[in-house]
Amino acid sequence: MDTFILIGITGIGLGALYFLVASGLSLIYGLMGVLNFAHGSFLSVGAFVGYWIATQLGPETSMLDFILAMLVGGLAAGLFALLMEQLLITRLYDRHIDQALVTVGVALVVGAVLGGWFGNDLIMFPTPMWFLTAVNVGGAMIPADRIVYIATAVLLLVANWALLKFTRIGLIIRAGVENRNMVNALGINVRLAFSTVFFIGGFAAGVGGVLVSVYSNGVSPLIAGSYLIYGFIVVVIGGMGSVPGSFLAAMLIGVIRQFANYYVTGLGDFVVVILLAGVLLIRPQGLLGKVRA
Repeated sequence: MDTFILIGITGIGLGALYFLVASGLSLIYGLMGVLNFAHGSFLSVGAFVGYWIATQLGPETSMLDFILAMLVGGLAAGLFALLMEQLLITRLYDRHIDQALVTVGVALVVGAVLGGWFGNDLIMFPTPMWFLTAVNVGGAMIPADRIVYIATAVLLLVANWALLKFTRIGLIIRAGVENRNMVNALGINVRLAFSTVFFIGGFAAGVGGVLVSVYSNGVSPLIAGSYLIYGFIVVVIGGMGSVPGSFLAAMLIGVIRQFANYYVTGLGDFVVVILLAGVLLIRPQGLLGKVRA
Protein backbone atom coordinates (compact mmCIF):
# COMPACT_ATOMS: atom_id res chain seq x y z
CA MET A 1 0.00 0.00 0.00
CA ASP A 2 2.86 2.39 0.81
CA THR A 3 4.35 1.76 -2.62
CA PHE A 4 1.00 2.38 -4.30
CA ILE A 5 0.61 5.74 -2.54
CA LEU A 6 4.20 6.74 -3.29
CA ILE A 7 3.90 5.96 -7.02
CA GLY A 8 0.47 7.59 -7.23
CA ILE A 9 1.48 10.87 -5.61
CA THR A 10 4.76 10.92 -7.54
CA GLY A 11 2.74 10.48 -10.74
CA ILE A 12 0.43 13.33 -9.74
CA GLY A 13 3.49 15.50 -9.12
CA LEU A 14 4.83 14.66 -12.59
CA GLY A 15 1.40 15.40 -14.04
CA ALA A 16 1.47 18.78 -12.31
CA LEU A 17 4.63 19.65 -14.25
CA TYR A 18 3.00 18.56 -17.50
CA PHE A 19 0.00 20.75 -16.70
CA LEU A 20 2.16 23.82 -16.08
CA VAL A 21 3.63 23.37 -19.56
CA ALA A 22 0.35 22.45 -21.27
CA SER A 23 -2.07 25.01 -19.79
CA GLY A 24 -0.59 27.88 -21.80
CA LEU A 25 -0.43 25.75 -24.96
CA SER A 26 -4.09 24.88 -24.57
CA LEU A 27 -5.23 28.49 -24.28
CA ILE A 28 -2.92 29.79 -27.01
CA TYR A 29 -4.07 27.26 -29.58
CA GLY A 30 -7.66 27.12 -28.34
CA LEU A 31 -8.20 30.88 -28.57
CA MET A 32 -5.92 31.94 -31.39
CA GLY A 33 -5.19 28.78 -33.33
CA VAL A 34 -1.48 29.56 -33.09
CA LEU A 35 0.86 26.60 -33.53
CA ASN A 36 3.43 27.73 -30.99
CA PHE A 37 6.45 25.43 -31.14
CA ALA A 38 8.45 28.05 -29.21
CA HIS A 39 6.56 27.28 -26.02
CA GLY A 40 9.52 25.24 -24.77
CA SER A 41 11.69 28.34 -25.02
CA PHE A 42 9.35 30.07 -22.53
CA LEU A 43 10.09 27.21 -20.15
CA SER A 44 13.84 27.59 -20.69
CA VAL A 45 13.79 31.39 -20.22
CA GLY A 46 11.84 31.04 -16.98
CA ALA A 47 14.16 28.32 -15.72
CA PHE A 48 17.36 30.27 -16.35
CA VAL A 49 16.01 33.58 -15.03
CA GLY A 50 14.79 31.76 -11.93
CA TYR A 51 18.20 30.12 -11.58
CA TRP A 52 19.95 33.49 -11.83
CA ILE A 53 17.66 35.05 -9.22
CA ALA A 54 18.14 32.11 -6.85
CA THR A 55 21.93 32.35 -7.12
CA GLN A 56 21.86 36.09 -6.40
CA LEU A 57 19.88 35.72 -3.17
CA GLY A 58 22.65 34.03 -1.20
CA PRO A 59 24.40 30.71 -0.70
CA GLU A 60 21.43 29.16 1.13
CA THR A 61 18.04 29.29 -0.57
CA SER A 62 15.03 29.68 1.70
CA MET A 63 11.49 28.80 0.69
CA LEU A 64 10.67 32.50 0.22
CA ASP A 65 13.75 32.91 -1.98
CA PHE A 66 12.67 29.96 -4.10
CA ILE A 67 9.12 31.28 -4.47
CA LEU A 68 10.52 34.67 -5.49
CA ALA A 69 12.82 33.03 -8.07
CA MET A 70 9.87 31.02 -9.39
CA LEU A 71 7.66 34.10 -9.73
CA VAL A 72 10.37 36.22 -11.38
CA GLY A 73 11.14 33.34 -13.75
CA GLY A 74 7.45 33.15 -14.63
CA LEU A 75 7.23 36.91 -15.20
CA ALA A 76 10.32 36.87 -17.41
CA ALA A 77 8.91 34.02 -19.50
CA GLY A 78 5.54 35.80 -19.72
CA LEU A 79 7.17 39.02 -20.93
CA PHE A 80 9.24 37.06 -23.45
CA ALA A 81 6.07 35.38 -24.72
CA LEU A 82 4.34 38.76 -24.97
CA LEU A 83 7.31 40.22 -26.87
CA MET A 84 7.28 37.32 -29.33
CA GLU A 85 3.54 37.73 -29.86
CA GLN A 86 3.85 41.47 -30.51
CA LEU A 87 6.86 41.23 -32.84
CA LEU A 88 6.09 38.03 -34.76
CA ILE A 89 2.77 36.32 -34.17
CA THR A 90 0.58 39.37 -34.82
CA ARG A 91 1.74 39.25 -38.46
CA LEU A 92 1.07 35.54 -38.84
CA TYR A 93 -2.48 34.92 -37.64
CA ASP A 94 -4.29 32.37 -39.85
CA ARG A 95 -0.97 31.43 -41.48
CA HIS A 96 -0.30 28.14 -39.72
CA ILE A 97 2.68 26.97 -41.75
CA ASP A 98 4.42 30.32 -41.24
CA GLN A 99 3.61 30.16 -37.51
CA ALA A 100 5.19 26.73 -37.23
CA LEU A 101 8.33 27.77 -39.10
CA VAL A 102 8.81 31.01 -37.19
CA THR A 103 8.17 29.54 -33.73
CA VAL A 104 10.49 26.60 -34.44
CA GLY A 105 13.11 29.16 -35.46
CA VAL A 106 12.59 31.10 -32.22
CA ALA A 107 12.96 27.89 -30.21
CA LEU A 108 16.21 27.01 -31.99
CA VAL A 109 17.66 30.50 -31.51
CA VAL A 110 16.74 30.67 -27.80
CA GLY A 111 18.15 27.19 -27.21
CA ALA A 112 21.40 28.08 -28.99
CA VAL A 113 21.78 31.36 -27.11
CA LEU A 114 21.17 29.79 -23.70
CA GLY A 115 23.44 26.88 -24.59
CA GLY A 116 26.18 29.32 -25.61
CA TRP A 117 25.90 31.29 -22.38
CA PHE A 118 25.40 28.51 -19.87
CA GLY A 119 26.32 25.32 -21.74
CA ASN A 120 24.06 22.31 -22.28
CA ASP A 121 25.14 20.39 -19.18
CA LEU A 122 22.86 20.32 -16.16
CA ILE A 123 23.54 23.12 -13.68
CA MET A 124 22.34 22.44 -10.14
CA PHE A 125 19.36 24.66 -9.27
CA PRO A 126 19.56 26.16 -5.75
CA THR A 127 16.67 24.75 -3.71
CA PRO A 128 15.55 24.98 -0.08
CA MET A 129 16.77 22.23 2.25
CA TRP A 130 13.11 21.33 2.87
CA PHE A 131 12.95 19.92 -0.67
CA LEU A 132 15.39 17.19 0.40
CA THR A 133 13.06 15.96 3.14
CA ALA A 134 10.03 13.67 2.88
CA VAL A 135 6.41 14.01 4.01
CA ASN A 136 4.53 11.09 5.54
CA VAL A 137 1.29 10.49 3.62
CA GLY A 138 -0.63 7.37 4.64
CA GLY A 139 2.58 5.70 5.74
CA ALA A 140 4.42 6.48 2.48
CA MET A 141 7.35 8.88 2.56
CA ILE A 142 6.70 11.37 -0.26
CA PRO A 143 9.53 13.68 -1.44
CA ALA A 144 8.61 17.20 -0.33
CA ASP A 145 9.19 18.77 -3.75
CA ARG A 146 6.27 16.73 -5.18
CA ILE A 147 3.96 18.55 -2.80
CA VAL A 148 5.20 21.88 -4.20
CA TYR A 149 4.56 20.77 -7.79
CA ILE A 150 1.01 19.68 -7.00
CA ALA A 151 0.19 22.79 -4.96
CA THR A 152 1.51 25.09 -7.70
CA ALA A 153 -0.50 23.32 -10.41
CA VAL A 154 -3.71 23.45 -8.35
CA LEU A 155 -3.12 27.13 -7.56
CA LEU A 156 -2.60 27.90 -11.25
CA LEU A 157 -5.73 25.94 -12.19
CA VAL A 158 -7.83 27.88 -9.67
CA ALA A 159 -6.31 31.20 -10.79
CA ASN A 160 -7.02 30.38 -14.44
CA TRP A 161 -10.58 29.37 -13.59
CA ALA A 162 -11.17 32.57 -11.63
CA LEU A 163 -9.69 34.71 -14.42
CA LEU A 164 -11.80 33.07 -17.11
CA LYS A 165 -14.97 32.95 -15.01
CA PHE A 166 -15.12 36.26 -13.17
CA THR A 167 -13.22 38.88 -15.21
CA ARG A 168 -14.08 40.77 -18.38
CA ILE A 169 -10.87 39.69 -20.11
CA GLY A 170 -11.77 36.12 -19.17
CA LEU A 171 -15.20 36.55 -20.77
CA ILE A 172 -13.53 37.75 -23.97
CA ILE A 173 -11.13 34.80 -23.91
CA ARG A 174 -13.95 32.28 -23.44
CA ALA A 175 -15.96 33.92 -26.18
CA GLY A 176 -12.92 33.86 -28.45
CA VAL A 177 -12.51 30.14 -27.86
CA GLU A 178 -16.13 29.60 -28.90
CA ASN A 179 -16.32 31.99 -31.85
CA ARG A 180 -13.46 34.38 -32.56
CA ASN A 181 -15.15 35.92 -35.63
CA MET A 182 -18.24 36.85 -33.63
CA VAL A 183 -16.13 38.57 -30.97
CA ASN A 184 -14.35 40.55 -33.67
CA ALA A 185 -17.68 41.50 -35.22
CA LEU A 186 -18.86 42.92 -31.87
CA GLY A 187 -15.97 45.38 -31.89
CA ILE A 188 -14.30 43.92 -28.82
CA ASN A 189 -10.54 44.33 -28.46
CA VAL A 190 -9.59 40.71 -29.10
CA ARG A 191 -5.93 41.69 -29.53
CA LEU A 192 -5.74 42.53 -25.82
CA ALA A 193 -7.14 39.09 -25.04
CA PHE A 194 -4.59 37.51 -27.38
CA SER A 195 -1.72 39.30 -25.64
CA THR A 196 -3.08 38.36 -22.21
CA VAL A 197 -3.28 34.70 -23.19
CA PHE A 198 0.30 34.72 -24.44
CA PHE A 199 1.49 36.29 -21.20
CA ILE A 200 -0.45 33.78 -19.08
CA GLY A 201 0.86 30.89 -21.14
CA GLY A 202 4.43 32.14 -20.89
CA PHE A 203 4.10 32.76 -17.15
CA ALA A 204 2.82 29.22 -16.52
CA ALA A 205 5.61 27.76 -18.65
CA GLY A 206 8.24 29.86 -16.83
CA VAL A 207 7.02 28.70 -13.42
CA GLY A 208 6.97 25.17 -14.78
CA GLY A 209 10.53 25.63 -16.05
CA VAL A 210 11.80 26.39 -12.54
CA LEU A 211 10.01 23.35 -11.10
CA VAL A 212 11.10 21.11 -13.98
CA SER A 213 14.70 22.12 -13.25
CA VAL A 214 14.27 20.99 -9.65
CA TYR A 215 12.66 17.71 -10.75
CA SER A 216 15.42 17.11 -13.34
CA ASN A 217 18.19 17.85 -10.80
CA GLY A 218 19.43 20.83 -12.78
CA VAL A 219 18.69 23.51 -15.35
CA SER A 220 19.62 23.04 -19.02
CA PRO A 221 18.29 24.28 -22.40
CA LEU A 222 17.80 20.66 -23.43
CA ILE A 223 15.18 19.68 -20.85
CA ALA A 224 12.45 21.81 -22.45
CA GLY A 225 12.13 19.56 -25.50
CA SER A 226 10.78 16.44 -23.81
CA TYR A 227 8.34 18.39 -21.66
CA LEU A 228 7.07 20.30 -24.69
CA ILE A 229 6.24 16.99 -26.39
CA TYR A 230 4.25 15.88 -23.36
CA GLY A 231 2.63 19.32 -23.24
CA PHE A 232 1.23 18.83 -26.74
CA ILE A 233 0.05 15.32 -25.83
CA VAL A 234 -1.74 16.68 -22.76
CA VAL A 235 -3.44 19.40 -24.82
CA VAL A 236 -4.67 16.90 -27.42
CA ILE A 237 -5.96 14.42 -24.82
CA GLY A 238 -7.52 17.09 -22.61
CA GLY A 239 -9.12 19.06 -25.44
CA MET A 240 -8.01 22.19 -27.26
CA GLY A 241 -8.80 25.33 -25.28
CA SER A 242 -9.86 23.45 -22.13
CA VAL A 243 -7.64 24.20 -19.14
CA PRO A 244 -9.56 21.78 -16.86
CA GLY A 245 -9.22 19.17 -19.60
CA SER A 246 -5.48 19.75 -19.70
CA PHE A 247 -5.31 19.37 -15.91
CA LEU A 248 -7.23 16.09 -16.02
CA ALA A 249 -5.15 14.75 -18.91
CA ALA A 250 -1.87 15.76 -17.24
CA MET A 251 -2.77 13.99 -14.00
CA LEU A 252 -3.87 10.90 -15.93
CA ILE A 253 -0.69 10.78 -18.01
CA GLY A 254 1.59 11.38 -15.04
CA VAL A 255 0.03 8.60 -12.94
CA ILE A 256 -0.20 6.07 -15.79
CA ARG A 257 3.39 6.75 -16.84
CA GLN A 258 4.73 6.29 -13.31
CA PHE A 259 2.87 3.02 -12.72
CA ALA A 260 3.82 1.64 -16.13
CA ASN A 261 7.49 2.47 -15.60
CA TYR A 262 7.40 0.92 -12.12
CA TYR A 263 6.29 -2.46 -13.44
CA VAL A 264 8.21 -2.42 -16.76
CA THR A 265 11.08 0.06 -17.20
CA GLY A 266 10.51 2.26 -20.25
CA LEU A 267 6.90 1.14 -20.76
CA GLY A 268 5.43 4.48 -19.66
CA ASP A 269 6.09 6.36 -22.91
CA PHE A 270 4.56 3.52 -24.96
CA VAL A 271 1.42 3.46 -22.80
CA VAL A 272 1.02 7.24 -23.15
CA VAL A 273 1.23 6.97 -26.95
CA ILE A 274 -1.41 4.21 -26.89
CA LEU A 275 -3.61 6.44 -24.71
CA LEU A 276 -3.17 9.32 -27.17
CA ALA A 277 -4.08 7.10 -30.12
CA GLY A 278 -7.15 5.78 -28.29
CA VAL A 279 -8.42 9.28 -27.49
CA LEU A 280 -7.90 10.43 -31.09
CA LEU A 281 -9.85 7.42 -32.38
CA ILE A 282 -12.70 7.45 -29.85
CA ARG A 283 -13.03 11.13 -28.90
CA PRO A 284 -10.98 13.34 -31.28
CA GLN A 285 -12.02 16.56 -29.52
CA GLY A 286 -10.35 15.38 -26.29
CA LEU A 287 -11.71 14.52 -22.85
CA LEU A 288 -13.30 17.92 -22.13
CA GLY A 289 -12.99 19.51 -25.56
CA LYS A 290 -15.97 20.55 -27.63
CA VAL A 291 -16.82 19.54 -31.16
CA ARG A 292 -16.46 22.51 -33.50
CA ALA A 293 -18.23 23.01 -36.78
